[in-house]
Amino acid sequence: MIKGNALIGQSGGPTSVINSSLAGVIEKAMKSALIQNIYGMNYGIEGFMQELIFDLGKQPSKVIKGLRKTPSSALGSSRHKVQEKDFPVILNVLKKFNIRYFFLIGGNDTMDTIHRVEEYCKKQKYELHGIGIPKTVDNDLFGTDHTPGFASAARSNILNVLQGGVLARDMQRVDKFVIYQTIGRDAGWLAAATAMARKSEEDAPHLIYCPEFHFNRDKFLKDVDKCIKSYGWVSIVCGEGLKYADGTAVSASTTKDKFNNTEFGAMGGASVATNLHRMIVDEFGYRGEFQITESLIMSDFARASEVDLEEAYQCGVEAVKLAEKGESGVMVSIKRLSNRPYKIAFDKVPLKEVAVSAKPMPLDYFNKEGNHVSSKFIDYMKPLAGEMPKFVRLEKIYAKKK
Repeated sequence: MIKGNALIGQSGGPTSVINSSLAGVIEKAMKSALIQNIYGMNYGIEGFMQELIFDLGKQPSKVIKGLRKTPSSALGSSRHKVQEKDFPVILNVLKKFNIRYFFLIGGNDTMDTIHRVEEYCKKQKYELHGIGIPKTVDNDLFGTDHTPGFASAARSNILNVLQGGVLARDMQRVDKFVIYQTIGRDAGWLAAATAMARKSEEDAPHLIYCPEFHFNRDKFLKDVDKCIKSYGWVSIVCGEGLKYADGTAVSASTTKDKFNNTEFGAMGGASVATNLHRMIVDEFGYRGEFQITESLIMSDFARASEVDLEEAYQCGVEAVKLAEKGESGVMVSIKRLSNRPYKIAFDKVPLKEVAVSAKPMPLDYFNKEGNHVSSKFIDYMKPLAGEMPKFVRLEKIYAKKK
C-alpha cells in the first residue's frame, strides 16, 4: 500500500449528519499509518480545482469533535458536474498535494464523480484509492439499506406533519385541508416517512402521494372528499417529484439543474402543493393551507436522529478502513440484519452500481391504493426515526344544562 495524503469533500445538499461522517474520516485518517495528512475540499471538486484546500489535521480537536453535532456542510458544498476538460486539472492538483486517498460524501451524482475521477487516474497510471461515503436525505442510493441523512430529515418531516396535523384537526372549522410538500425528486421515502406521525385512523397524514405512482387528479379529489366526509378535514403529504401518467410534473416546473434534474418549485414558480391546493379549492370551494419546507428539513439538527448521527460517523470510519485495505471504486453501504432488535453491519458496493441512478421505494412499502404506506414500511422506518412525542386530546365531554 502506498503512503500519501488523503482528501475529503462534501457534495450536493447538506444534511444534519454529513459533518458527523466528516469527523469519522478525519479522526480515523489521523490514526492511519498510510495517511500522512488529511485535506478537505473547500466547496467540493469545484473548489479543489482552484486549490481551495483545508489542512484538516491542523484543526483544533474541539472543532473536529464538534462536527459530530453540527449540521449543514462544514467544508462547503458544490453541485459542479465534472467535465472532460476538468480531469487534467484535477489530476494535476492531486499530484501537487500527493493525494492518494480520495473520499467524497454525497449522493448518486457524487458517486459518479468519484467513479469518473478514479477511472481517469487509473488510465493515467496514477494510483488513487477512491471511496464514496453515502449521504442523501432522499434515501435513494442503490446498494445500501438506508442513507445517512435520511433518518434525520425524515424525523423532521414526521414532527412537522404530526404537529401540523394537530393544528389542522383543531382548526377544521376554518381550514378543511392542509397540504405538506416535502423534497424527494424521484423517490417517496421522505413523504412516506410522515406516516410515522399517525397513531390512529383520524390522525395526520390521511393521504400520502409519492413519485413512485402516477398522479391522477380525479382519484386524488375522490380521496380528499372521502377523508373530509370521514374526519371533517384532511391532511395530505406530497413529494415534490409527482408526475402525471404522461410524465408531466404536477409542479409544472421546467427549470433544470446542472445534472438535468427538474428544479421543483424553482424561481418562485408553481409547486405540487400549490397546484393540489388549487385543485381542491376549484372542486369543493374549501379553504385550506399548504406548507413547503424545502431545504429546512435537510439540516434540522434540533430533530436529528441519534441512530443517524452514529451511523454517519461510522460510515466515515469505515471508508478509511476500506482505503487502508487497498479498496477503491466502492461506496460504504449499510446492511440491515434485523428490525427487532435493530441491527446493522457495514459493507461495500461498487460505485458504478450507485452512480447517477435513483432507488425508488419497493411497491410493497405502499398500500394497495398507492395513497399511503404499508405496515412493512412502518417496520422499516421505526428504528430510524426514533420515538415521537405523545400529545393528548380533550375528550368530547360536553356540559349539560341544569
